[in-house]
Amino acid sequence: MGKDMKIEVDTIIEGKVSGITKFGAFVDLPDGSTGMVHISEVSQSYVSDINDFLKMGDTVKVKVLSKDDGKVALSIKQTQPKAERSERPQKPKARKPYKPAPPVTSPGSFEWQSAQGSGPSSFEDMMSKFKQTSEDKISDLKRSSGESRGYSRRGNGSRK
Repeated sequence: MGKDMKIEVDTIIEGKVSGITKFGAFVDLPDGSTGMVHISEVSQSYVSDINDFLKMGDTVKVKVLSKDDGKVALSIKQTQPKAERSERPQKPKARKPYKPAPPVTSPGSFEWQSAQGSGPSSFEDMMSKFKQTSEDKISDLKRSSGESRGYSRRGNGSRK
């Protein structure tokens, strides 16, 4: 492969990683041009940090996806055998359906407290518990402030 080699779409060639950004990698090609591998074309698995997969100076096999105005789009993952592609992490098949929190039967119902120690709760469960606790505290405050005023009035009466 030399400088006279023509880069064609759908061909697989080797190149050298010449630059790494957060969205992809630049690869110097045998004809002297540079192509770019988008982060989504680096690996069959999810890539959050491209530096976990590629290093400057690495020689990589790339497939030419497109050529447009001197820009060459490349893929590393499309050069990998199909067998590797089927090993992609699958989404869990059996997901638990969303279950809303049970309705509160009375203001004094603290059923959720007994289940508190049984592992991590969903956000919805925690929100529901927080709201219920807040409502209970507010109603207790209202009751206690109302009762204390009531006692002071009653205490002024003449009861002997």
